[in-house]
Amino acid sequence: MEDLRKLEEEQRMLMFMQSHGVVSSSNKDSSRFLANLILLVIKPCGNLDLNEKCSLICEQIPKISSSFLEQASLLFNSQGPVQMEDKVSGFQKSCVGSFPSPVSDRKDNGLKKKDFEDMAVVGLDAMQRANSTLEDFCRSYFMFHGMDMNHPQSIFKFLPVLSFTESYIYQMDSLNEKMVNLPTKEVAFLESGLEISVEDVMRAIHLKSFDYRVLNLLLYRLRGEKVNDLHMEFLSISEFLVEVSDDLFDYEDDVLENNFNILRMFVRIFGPSTAPIMLANYIAEAEEKYNNLLNTLDPQLRSSYQRRCEEATKEGGNISGHPLGTWSIPPVIVDEELHRSNYLSSK
Repeated sequence: MEDLRKLEEEQRMLMFMQSHGVVSSSNKDSSRFLANLILLVIKPCGNLDLNEKCSLICEQIPKISSSFLEQASLLFNSQGPVQMEDKVSGFQKSCVGSFPSPVSDRKDNGLKKKDFEDMAVVGLDAMQRANSTLEDFCRSYFMFHGMDMNHPQSIFKFLPVLSFTESYIYQMDSLNEKMVNLPTKEVAFLESGLEISVEDVMRAIHLKSFDYRVLNLLLYRLRGEKVNDLHMEFLSISEFLVEVSDDLFDYEDDVLENNFNILRMFVRIFGPSTAPIMLANYIAEAEEKYNNLLNTLDPQLRSSYQRRCEEATKEGGNISGHPLGTWSIPPVIVDEELHRSNYLSSK
């Protein structure tokens, strides 16, 4: 739970930094470094106030060289030295001014300190929203642990921890949505100069189902079992195909709502004529890997999982292609702004 709390803090700070134009969209590691640095600076430390902390940092940072950090890393970090030269030099430049007050200089965005103090760690709405994911996880992943989800003992033995974890993730998601609640014109401005790579897109689509992997790893830990890397790899490919399928089904809605969608990103990278072809290639490659890994599973497990996929396909009409039907890539919307405008006019 401590790791989840730190992840929540880091994500909230990244959103706060983004709303103030501080975060660097081109370098995620730099953004995370700055987020954790600011979190450290604003933490209470004796009688030091923010101005004193800022003065202390600006005074001492020239003395902290990359070699100094490497020696400190060898002494305190068992994983070995970290290369901090670029981050140190960048921070030295930023110390010309002073840190803004996180309370007095921030934009309001409708969120105040008391909103966080009075907020439940996990609210009822987050618990209710987590239910469908938990049900799908039990029905789709328990079999990989040799557990029968039809037996109450299998479910209720681990359900409290799994339920809290997934509900906490949904609570974080709700908070992030509030933090990133920027005006439409500001979002459009942030997008105009943003460079997107295929690697970023693939990582983003993979992260959409990160909660399933968290629950799965947690279940291994709760059962005291070693992680099965083959199962994890197979499920990761399956998750990717499902997420792509969902994105294709939701494509027009995502355009209207300006949400992340893999086809939208491919159109931006490759252009409207090439994007469907490139996406089809990625799908074909993933399906080939999926089938190869599927054939390595225990026959009984393979049969159970295929049966579960059939059930999920029938129950959720939003799964357009994997694993039973044919893939259908919707027509590309070339001018998204015009499409949104026409849609609003029709309403």
